[in-house]
Amino acid sequence: MDNGEIESADEEMPSRGGRQYRPVVSHEQSIVQMTSMESGPPTEIAKHRKIRIPSQSENVPNPMEGPSNGHDELNSSQRESKLELFGFDSLVNKLGLKSMTGEQIATPSSPRDGEDISITIGSPKVAGPKLGTMMGVFVPCLQNILGIIYYIRFSWIVGMAGIGESLLLVAFCGSCTFLTGISLSAIATNGAMKGGGPYYLIGRALGPEVGVSIGLCFFLGNAVAGAMYVLGAVETFLDAVPSAGFFTDSVILVTNSTATNGTISEVTTIVYTPSLHDLQVYGIIVTILLCFIVFGGVKIINRVAPAFLIPVLFSLFCIFIGVFSAPRSNASSGITGLRSQTFKDNWSSAYQRTTNAGIPDAEGPIYWNFNALVGLFFPAVTGIMAGSNRSASLKDTQRSIPVGTLAATLTTSFLYLISVLLFGALATREELLTNRLLTAEVAWPLPAIIYLGIVLSTLGAALQTLTGAPRLLSAIANDDILPVLNYFKVTEGGEPHLATLFTAFICIVCVVIGNLDLITPTITMFFLLCYAGVNLSCFLLDLLDAPSWRPRWKFHHWILSLLGALICVVIMFLISWSFTVVSLALASLIYYYVIIKGKAGDWGDGFKSAYFQLALRSLRSLGANQVHPKNWYPIPLIFCRPWGKLPENVPCHPKLADFANCMKKKGRGMSIFVSIIDGDYHELAEDAKTACRQLSTYIDYKRCEGVAEIVVAPTMSDGFRGIVQTMGLGNLKPNIVVMRYPEIWRRENLTQIPSTFVSIINDCIIANKAVVIVKGLDEWPGEYQRQFGTIDLYWIVRDGGLMLLLSQLLLTKESFESCKIQVFCIAEEDTEAEELKADVKKFLYDLRMQAEVIVVTMKSWESHVDTGVQQDDSVEAFTGAQRRIASYLADMKETARKEGKPLMADGKQVVVNEQQVDKFLYTTLKLNSTVLRYSRMAAVVLVSLPPPPLNHPAYFYMEYMDLLVENVPRMLIVRGYRRDVVTLFT
Repeated sequence: MDNGEIESADEEMPSRGGRQYRPVVSHEQSIVQMTSMESGPPTEIAKHRKIRIPSQSENVPNPMEGPSNGHDELNSSQRESKLELFGFDSLVNKLGLKSMTGEQIATPSSPRDGEDISITIGSPKVAGPKLGTMMGVFVPCLQNILGIIYYIRFSWIVGMAGIGESLLLVAFCGSCTFLTGISLSAIATNGAMKGGGPYYLIGRALGPEVGVSIGLCFFLGNAVAGAMYVLGAVETFLDAVPSAGFFTDSVILVTNSTATNGTISEVTTIVYTPSLHDLQVYGIIVTILLCFIVFGGVKIINRVAPAFLIPVLFSLFCIFIGVFSAPRSNASSGITGLRSQTFKDNWSSAYQRTTNAGIPDAEGPIYWNFNALVGLFFPAVTGIMAGSNRSASLKDTQRSIPVGTLAATLTTSFLYLISVLLFGALATREELLTNRLLTAEVAWPLPAIIYLGIVLSTLGAALQTLTGAPRLLSAIANDDILPVLNYFKVTEGGEPHLATLFTAFICIVCVVIGNLDLITPTITMFFLLCYAGVNLSCFLLDLLDAPSWRPRWKFHHWILSLLGALICVVIMFLISWSFTVVSLALASLIYYYVIIKGKAGDWGDGFKSAYFQLALRSLRSLGANQVHPKNWYPIPLIFCRPWGKLPENVPCHPKLADFANCMKKKGRGMSIFVSIIDGDYHELAEDAKTACRQLSTYIDYKRCEGVAEIVVAPTMSDGFRGIVQTMGLGNLKPNIVVMRYPEIWRRENLTQIPSTFVSIINDCIIANKAVVIVKGLDEWPGEYQRQFGTIDLYWIVRDGGLMLLLSQLLLTKESFESCKIQVFCIAEEDTEAEELKADVKKFLYDLRMQAEVIVVTMKSWESHVDTGVQQDDSVEAFTGAQRRIASYLADMKETARKEGKPLMADGKQVVVNEQQVDKFLYTTLKLNSTVLRYSRMAAVVLVSLPPPPLNHPAYFYMEYMDLLVENVPRMLIVRGYRRDVVTLFT
């Protein structure tokens, strides 16, 4: 075992006298030798035992030896084989590390308290410091949630929506993120997390297609959020230092005030706001500078991160101190301090038109209502994914992510609710709507502290966004789902420089737009898509409740996840139905692009589990009773084993898949492709798996909906007998066996084919399976080879309507849609012909089948042969069959006479009635003559399959069948089973 070291706190067991089992080495496969040995004195029981698991080049001391006697002959190779008797490798390797997941796991994600476990795989790596719940999850989430919206827009929102609707707004948006946090906690504690954050969680829960589509939208949302943070920092800077702007916009605000004498006078106030061009110029410069910092690597970013956090906390402290100490001497007249009258005046909403900068203007281009404020405020509650994005740096992901994320969500929601009450009682509505930096003006002791705090906090958030978004894109690229993203791949531990440049480009484009209020709804849509994906993932996993769904976070329920997803969708439509449609369309386009161009990936997603449970429920609902004819579907068992050899790397006859598609209506249904390998299962198990994969690939290539199965059996007959008994479940068992007619058996002198062929047919009859044997498979038309003429049915025996149904299914295919159906029936007397014809026409009419009915009487049937019709074709074959049967029978009799035994054929006793043999040959001759007379130019002929006669040699039956198909280029020999597959009733 070469998996490193394990330290445990177990007590060491002392060695005991008696026997010791010497491990089985490589040349001793089934012998365990026992040798007597003297016990040494017990070793001192250590408080902490260390078991070293060495590499192959190291020797291992015997743990059962006492200190007085060491057996050096038990070297490391013998230690490695001590579990060979159980057929396993290293127990540690199996239970803890790479063998179970196929991935390298450096340390357990959630070590138990009191354990000191260190596991090293390969060469040891120096691990960086791990973060706990506070610094690893709570603080990053708090820093991302408390952003620019709170500082420069929250008081404005309170003034526009009023205190009552602002409380509703905060509760509504907060409930969305809180429910999403619960779903995130459940998924994150269901196993170890890799890079990619929510993309990893959604992709592994809903599949790669959904994961990539939502992940790319989430990446765009983060990239656009970076632009929002940059614009917020620049806007704050220009508000604090107006002289730094190259351009200046002035907005004239007209308000009405009531004078003391009751007259209304107009008061004109000039408000200076940053120019759009200033925002663009400074925004581009700041984005480029941040991009240079990001290129320095994560270490530099982590060193400067505390510098961005402390100003945020200190600024919040200054704001609340200033609120309770307001109004100060230098405060604006609109800041009244905490007054009940101000609280009452600001309780109701005052929705109105504003300019693009948010200044009230009766002729402004933007009208604000509750729905629009949801889109503006929602980015202030995002950021709950910051902890999950840092899962690789956490000591215990399954504890830190739920506690830290939900604590940050509840803390910020409580802060927002308190701030609504305080801001609503602090200043007049006019002050709330016109003073863009009210938080800075009321802050104690100086507004400059708030300006500095806003700039540093927003730049820190932008820096984190420009760091996380490229890593999200590189995580999507590293999963190798979309080839177009291969440019953004990075090696493990590498920096995603190209992804960073692409993120910076998107950020600069959004900065050029320059309007914060236009950017935030776009961010909202992308984040809501991600949150809805997390909720739907938890809903699906919780509802299905697969055995692998065992999250450590127990406070979750599928109803809460579904409610969270519905709230996300409702918020999207409340904000803007047009933005919602565009974002959903973008996600759908990415989804279908991944389906078309992406590489297949199986991550054990929830949809596969849903399909499995749905299949189980459907199977149980079908029951074990026979399916009604109206609900009957053909489930063909395609017997791929060829009578002869196929080209190399071709697991199935190319036309069998084409014929299987012809048995389905509009592609609906399932086919089971089966092949049999002769031999011993223990020796050929791996060959069977390889053949099964090749057959599955071939089925997909032929675009045939079906599954592949490979069976190893001593003989083909034994293998098919096991298949026909066990294949399928309940009413989803195959009901039709399809195989190729062995036309080559006589030409290549394959003497074993007759007995195998007859055995397969007899097994199908006993198992109550329908049989379709395809003659002329090499000439079967492809998908686009259009056929003309007729589809002729020689309906001789009652088969439950299977032959009629097959002909109708053939007409649904493009290659046969130009053909017409002819039904041939056999009447014993001429007087019965017309009556039989009328009955069959009525029957076909009730079945909604269009077909021409032709009745052939026994008298006319006899005349076809007696008058010499088709003598050159059929009679010559008839004569040859008689001659070969006579020769074979003579050989049988000679062998029986020499051995003194009764007639034997195919290893069993047979009884040959020569008159009956001639009768079978003559009947087959008459049927073949009739087919050649009426259907020589038919596109395909369907005829009833005669069952193998009892106690006849298989060779004789093959002669009958050869005579039946003689000179017919394309024929389906059909035998139904004891039930109807068509019905006359609706």
